[in-house]
Amino acid sequence: THHTGRVPLSKFYGTGLDADWRFGESEEYLRELGALDETSWRGKQVIIPNYIQAASNCIVSGEHYLVCCQNDCEVLLNEIEMKIAAPTASPQTILSVVGNMTSHISVDDDQPPHLDSSLRAQLAQISEAHGGEVPIHGRLFAQWLHYVFPRECPFPHKTGTATAATPSEFGNSYIASAEDMRRHAENASDIPAEMDKEELQWMSQWSPEEELVTDSLAHGFRAPWEGSRIATGAAALLAVAA
Repeated sequence: THHTGRVPLSKFYGTGLDADWRFGESEEYLRELGALDETSWRGKQVIIPNYIQAASNCIVSGEHYLVCCQNDCEVLLNEIEMKIAAPTASPQTILSVVGNMTSHISVDDDQPPHLDSSLRAQLAQISEAHGGEVPIHGRLFAQWLHYVFPRECPFPHKTGTATAATPSEFGNSYIASAEDMRRHAENASDIPAEMDKEELQWMSQWSPEEELVTDSLAHGFRAPWEGSRIATGAAALLAVAA
């Protein structure tokens, strides 16, 4: 109902106990995969796109590759890249492009995204940190896209804070015990449908750290926490299992 792209850990485990499909990854493993949001007053939540694309859901794993679920956000980003045709764009241009896009994940959800005041303000802050332009291949824009399309676009963790460890690489503790699952499931509670996203504080995981794909993009741009210093680090855009 609230379309936050998250499901409470209690309901995640409750479904795992009651359904044929076992949602049974341990809390520690979900955290390692970058699929656990621990910032909300609602309690711990599983980030849906991060979980879907995590190594635990890959159908084939080899020594040098994994065959995993498609990243639905790539389709959306490709559309943005084609329409902007530049590495950076103004907030107004981005809002115009994204405001006319629709979700590709379901024919039942074909309405343009609701770009509320919070999303507009965050986009403006990103541009202010980069001289009025938004790098479309930076971590902050990827983070913004996650909140615009929370079921398609994964939350982009800072480099080094999440891994693509397979269950065998993580070890025997990758699976939660039935006792732990029941303990979490017993704490499940429903959120009133009339409560809006702002009341849910659904963007509580937002962080101001920027990471840019290449040094050439980083030149001349500064991250919000750096004041007047120039951002020189180069890093991967998304921490996803692929």
